Amino acid sequence: MAKQMSWLEREIDLGRITRREFVSYCSFVAGLFALPASMGSRIAEAAENAERPIVMWMEFQDCAGNSESLLRGSRPTAAELILDHISLEYHETIMAAAGHQAEEHRQDVLKKHKGEFIAIVEGSIPAADGGVYCCVGGQSAMDLVEETCRAAAATIAVGTCATFGGLPAAAPNPTGALSVADAVPGLKNLINVPACPANVENLTALILYYLTFNRFPPLDRLQRPLFAYGKAIHDNCERRAHFDNGLYAEQWGDDAHRHGACLYKLGCKGPVTSQNCPVVRWNEGTNWPIGCGHPCIGCAEPDFWDKMTPFYAHLPTIPGAGVGTPLDTVGAVAVGATAAAFVAHGVIKAVRDRAVPDNDSTSN
Repeated sequence: MAKQMSWLEREIDLGRITRREFVSYCSFVAGLFALPASMGSRIAEAAENAERPIVMWMEFQDCAGNSESLLRGSRPTAAELILDHISLEYHETIMAAAGHQAEEHRQDVLKKHKGEFIAIVEGSIPAADGGVYCCVGGQSAMDLVEETCRAAAATIAVGTCATFGGLPAAAPNPTGALSVADAVPGLKNLINVPACPANVENLTALILYYLTFNRFPPLDRLQRPLFAYGKAIHDNCERRAHFDNGLYAEQWGDDAHRHGACLYKLGCKGPVTSQNCPVVRWNEGTNWPIGCGHPCIGCAEPDFWDKMTPFYAHLPTIPGAGVGTPLDTVGAVAVGATAAAFVAHGVIKAVRDRAVPDNDSTSN
């Protein structure tokens, strides 16, 4: 019987990709993890030959944006990832089974593979009124996430709703929406991959790392992979030099806006948001919000809807200037004062260390 072709062999056979291009992509993934480019070959080998991990993908209070992000992946595609790299046993949006057949299969996987599978959770979990605001197959999301994640070898909370509660948890939070960490306290091996939605490149890289090393990468204090959330967006932003020189877009569509000036005054939350958007970008690396002239809204941070709104008003970083107040002072003084506020968030050490004129009343 002829050996079944792998997805890579099929792609090469169809002329859609070369092995060199695939190894090059794996080298790019290695770069995300700050590994030597030579590790690309090992990641490629693991992607082709490693035993496929069993994955259970649960959806609760969400817009399915993370599933949509998954389906738009290209390196590999969703079909290649599902058919060749993982064994996706449950995903309400894309699985063929429905109703009692789907739930019977889920229970079967939980029993036969307890402690062996990866649970991926999308969406927040409502706890108010006994969890009646989100039920699947006759069970509340609270019961389902407890049952599934406690039985999993590891849990990946994907998207800001699952990681931090997201929009459903915004004040006044009528459904009592919770993150996975709050819904299942003390959960071991929890990895948070926030953003609204999460970038499929980060999810794919996370899975490739697991296939290669049989463990997950180092995490930050919020259980986020450091390779994707270890630096503020501000640190790698293509408009950063304009910020450092006090050159800001003042209005939508003005000359400064169109010529790449900093979007801070238009509400950019990049200085207090950690994610690798400037490096990985979106839509197969085509572009990203700030590259398109839109400020970052801070969607990868906890409580972003409550803390980052109004989205188009700047952060109140200059003492005496409230949210939405125009900044009259720019340049070195603005940099120093802005840095003082950012220090409270634990970011932008480099800006904090900049010299501030002696006559600046904001100096410490």
